[in-house]
Amino acid sequence: MQETPDCFDFSRLSSEEIARLLQQFNLRLTVEEALTIQNRLLKRPPTYAECVLWSIQGSEHCSYKSSRKYLNQFVTTAHHVILGPKEDAGIVAVATDHQGLRYGIVVSHESHNHPSQLVPFEGAATGVGGNVRDVCCMGAEVIAVADSLRFGDINRAKTKWIQKGVVQGIAGYANPLGIPNLAGDLYYDEAYNENCLVTLVTLGVVREDQIIHSYAPANAEDYYFVLIGKPTDNSGFGGAAFASATLSAEQEEQNKGAVQEPNAFLQRHLLKANYAFFNLLREQNMLGRVGFKDLGAGGIACASVELAEAGGYGAEIELDSVPTSMANLLPAVILCSETQERFMWVVPKELVTPLLTHYNERFALPEICNGAQATVIGQLRNDGLYVVKYKNKKIVSAQAKDITQGILYDRPYCAKNQICTEPEPFANDDLNEILLRLLAHENIASRAAVFETYDKQVQGRTIIEPGWADAGLIAPFNEDKYPEEIRLTGVAISIDHNPRYNKIDAYWGAINAVLESVRNIVAIGAWPLALTDCLCFGNPEDPVQMGEFVDSVRGIVAACKAVTIREAPDVSLPIISGNVSLYNESSQGSIPPSPIISCIGSMPDFSKALNYALKRAGSVLLLLGERKDECGGSIYYQLDQQLGSQLPKPDLTSFANEIAAVYSAIQRGLILSAHDISEGGIAVALAEMSFKNKIGVNVFIPGDLPTNKKLFSESGGFILEVSPDHLSELEQLFGSYPISYTAIGETTAVPVLAFNSAINLPISIASNAWENGLRERLI
Repeated sequence: MQETPDCFDFSRLSSEEIARLLQQFNLRLTVEEALTIQNRLLKRPPTYAECVLWSIQGSEHCSYKSSRKYLNQFVTTAHHVILGPKEDAGIVAVATDHQGLRYGIVVSHESHNHPSQLVPFEGAATGVGGNVRDVCCMGAEVIAVADSLRFGDINRAKTKWIQKGVVQGIAGYANPLGIPNLAGDLYYDEAYNENCLVTLVTLGVVREDQIIHSYAPANAEDYYFVLIGKPTDNSGFGGAAFASATLSAEQEEQNKGAVQEPNAFLQRHLLKANYAFFNLLREQNMLGRVGFKDLGAGGIACASVELAEAGGYGAEIELDSVPTSMANLLPAVILCSETQERFMWVVPKELVTPLLTHYNERFALPEICNGAQATVIGQLRNDGLYVVKYKNKKIVSAQAKDITQGILYDRPYCAKNQICTEPEPFANDDLNEILLRLLAHENIASRAAVFETYDKQVQGRTIIEPGWADAGLIAPFNEDKYPEEIRLTGVAISIDHNPRYNKIDAYWGAINAVLESVRNIVAIGAWPLALTDCLCFGNPEDPVQMGEFVDSVRGIVAACKAVTIREAPDVSLPIISGNVSLYNESSQGSIPPSPIISCIGSMPDFSKALNYALKRAGSVLLLLGERKDECGGSIYYQLDQQLGSQLPKPDLTSFANEIAAVYSAIQRGLILSAHDISEGGIAVALAEMSFKNKIGVNVFIPGDLPTNKKLFSESGGFILEVSPDHLSELEQLFGSYPISYTAIGETTAVPVLAFNSAINLPISIASNAWENGLRERLI
């Protein structure tokens, strides 16, 4: 690495000279930002370390400088929200014991897009690792992970290489940690050829009075920072800034250095050590007297300055005390490297020795990994200054709040000048053949080729794993250590987003992402409690792409208003966690607007949960959700290389009534199986329901639409399997909401799919197409 100057006096340089200097030292600051740091924030020339620090802390990834203004539109509080999106993870209450103590699910939702595009295994693995640490540092036990993946054209060798690495990376990290993969979402589109998306959700469990916060507590004047974990190296240096930049083929090799290196087995050991220390803190009634944080983006700098500033303090860090595994590292690298498997505690003086003993002796970190240890590296300051020293020299001295708040932008935005049109009516093709092509399509076919790589049952909590239901379900409290009255509580998770809808309209694309994630939760018998969002978009400096972000946020807000809290009908569905990932573009262009939505739901008794497999012959099949001429963005149109314009535009009032009715019906035991209608329309939904138990279907979809649109339109809704004995009670229940529904047919003992006299397919043939469609494409 080239020698760096002590400081940069930007005031003596022209804009062109500043730009060249920033590029020379790979500082991801604009000319205006460099001048703001010098003239307004520091009022002196910044050091190299300060420039590096601001390029990371002031990046989109850390500071949300272009998006923060719009994120304030989200509802983030409710009576059951224990912690909104303020710290490393959000927390929503899902159960209350006989003493009135609430138990929360801790949720983190993050992306690791650029690293996974360049170095797929390491990028995905470290994405899992950071997400897991975010949940753990809230004092939680980590109980599940889930993933949403977006890859390019499946016919490209590069797409298959990236997918293989990403899936192996997720499995190669979560499996050794002993954490089940509970749910997922997978989509292929050529728009992701040069910028895949890897977004990850992690769940943990914690009792409300045992939460540990990621900030220094009140009256913490005599507190020390203790660094835990792997010795610092240069891996991941500049990772946050890299995540906030456009991907460039010319800089691919250079950017690979910004990807961290994973060590899942060290992290497993650290989790065990953390859990044990949590217990010690509980015994000593010290949980409220500490702060704990993951070292992710920005490394030591980010963790220490955020722990301090969030509590109203400054900090002083001694880099000479930081263990390193490489010689001659620049101080800025030691400060900001994103070396993995590290945490940071801020603790009172009397806890320092017990903490060091716990990690270094009881859990023997130095013996587990060469150079790993717990080490004191600094302490809090009362004056709000963030000071970093190296070899008795100050290399950073700035107000902590100036560093954490970043430099905010109010970007111009505008509507996309795009005119989408509907294609000419399709020829009267063989609908049997079309259904087979849909079932084998890479965006519909069974995802077993992916999720069979993951461990789904480890920990013994999984009730519904990926494969035969619309959402995953876990029993977080099914152990003797939890009160008996909450052990049957089930927690559900889904993840959704359709990039083709978002190519047509970002507003309605976002609404559909929220609604489908909620439908999936309700279809298994859970009620939605909260959302998380991972908002992946293009370049915010482009007014059109910024406009897509603004429209997407509006759509999420509108959809959340339709899904209210059961105990408080006037409160919108809250968003408790998430992140924003911008600059998802390459020289080939930007990705489609990609608001990845995860929904967390709960049910009081997991034994009432449903999958979507049909249960028996002789059942009545009900359709909820009108079939509309809404094939825009559908897989049916994609078969003919068309996009269309008429994407699903759901009526939000009808949607709210439908989910309430379906949830109530499932809780009363009136439904045998349920499936939401999404990709591929009602024909694909019915086919998927038939496969597991080889139960036939004979239906007629009424209405004036052409048969192909009735069957393949992706207007949202539900298919319900109901016993004839329950029809009367169900009719009375549904009438109280009210909702419209139609009996469209029945299940049969003959293993055939019969739809509107236009499709007549043996289940064995249809099932084979679905089960092998993706697997064969990945060979």
